[in-house]
Amino acid sequence: MTLASAGYSVTLRIYVPPEDQRAIGRITTAIGEAGGVVTALDFVEAHPQRLVLDITANARDDGHAADITDVVMLLEGVTVHHVSDRTFLFHLGGKLEVRSKVLLRNRDQLSMAYTPGVARVSLALARHPEDARNLTVKGNSVAIVTDGSAVLGLGNIGPVAALPVMEGKAVLFKRFADVDAWPICLDSNDPDEIVRAVELIAPGFGGINLEDIAAPRCFDIEERLRRSLDIPVFHDDQHGTAIVVLAALTNALRVVGKHMRNIVVAMSGAGAAGVAVARLLKAAGVADIVALDRGGIIGPHRAFAETSKQWLREHTNREARSGDVLAALEGADVFIGLSGPDLFESAEIRRMAVDPIVFGLANPDPEFDPQAARDYAPVVATGRSDFPNQINNVLAFPGVFRGTLDARAKSITERMNVAAAKAIASVVRPEQLTASYIIPSVFNPEVVDQVAKAVEEAADG
Repeated sequence: MTLASAGYSVTLRIYVPPEDQRAIGRITTAIGEAGGVVTALDFVEAHPQRLVLDITANARDDGHAADITDVVMLLEGVTVHHVSDRTFLFHLGGKLEVRSKVLLRNRDQLSMAYTPGVARVSLALARHPEDARNLTVKGNSVAIVTDGSAVLGLGNIGPVAALPVMEGKAVLFKRFADVDAWPICLDSNDPDEIVRAVELIAPGFGGINLEDIAAPRCFDIEERLRRSLDIPVFHDDQHGTAIVVLAALTNALRVVGKHMRNIVVAMSGAGAAGVAVARLLKAAGVADIVALDRGGIIGPHRAFAETSKQWLREHTNREARSGDVLAALEGADVFIGLSGPDLFESAEIRRMAVDPIVFGLANPDPEFDPQAARDYAPVVATGRSDFPNQINNVLAFPGVFRGTLDARAKSITERMNVAAAKAIASVVRPEQLTASYIIPSVFNPEVVDQVAKAVEEAADG
């Protein structure tokens, strides 16, 4: 069952009679019995006729939040005056703002920040445009570009609905790596229009983070922008995922005593993330990958028009296997799920090699039951925060861009991505490494510093 989380938290403004000394206990007990988790209780004010309370509780989903409200409303003497959805309040007015880094207290400062002094800087950049990274926001700015066609597993919800997600991404850039990022939500699914739009805005940014653009056009868009721009272009759904998967796998293999060069990986999902993961694992030395899409195992028996799947056909499945996910699991050392929920029963993990590693990264529901999987696999990871070993892109992209911007790099290479993965893995020290701790927390302050340093060194190498 999905656990209650702050993503579905509500605050109930409640009136209770002042003489009812057991009201609070009755309310919190009712919420707990309904499966909610009380996280805060505040006395707002007192009147002769009533006490005013705010009680905050986490729920599992929207329906569960409504159920919690209903059970409180049924309590004798208790009045629910108002219910606030804390997540919507958190987003009220947006999550971003622009602030000046300089103070304008007098005419002298105004003359330097704007006319006439700014003209001197502009003329200098006209002669030496390469200095823009030092004299403007370009050196620390990233454009988060999306068309809203593949958002967070929500699908093609469009650019307006994607904006809160892109704002959140920008907040993460700033919080973890002090990178100024801004959401650019484009009202087009046409690769030509997207490429041209990004090319037109590129002079104002030091890097481009492509986000939530559906496959296969995301491959074409990234490749074309890499060729046409002189700043790094990074599709986080591809490369961010691949970096963190490689980092987690590096440490998971240490736990079970296996090596990259000897393992077979079964991988479900051949979209943007799947192809990037396969490429990076091969670059890191993985012996073989058996990849699947909706049509089954990808191999020489199948033909593809898409160049991304054609790459998988040519570079994976050396035994020329065919069949479904169960056929791919046979004898595999690792399973990586980048597809959808409930792909197989956890007991099927017994088909795999001794001491298997299983990553179920479909969100919010993994490809298998992660609790049950622990009975069959020594190392289990998911993309969720309520289970051990969360594989989260936030471990990668802030540090990758911090290092790239610091290096003044013009591109992000596979070498830099491998370096980032090794850096993330290294944050978990040998004495800390266990089956339940193969990947550091996103709040570990060492992560961004180590990744940025490794990426910068790899860029210079």
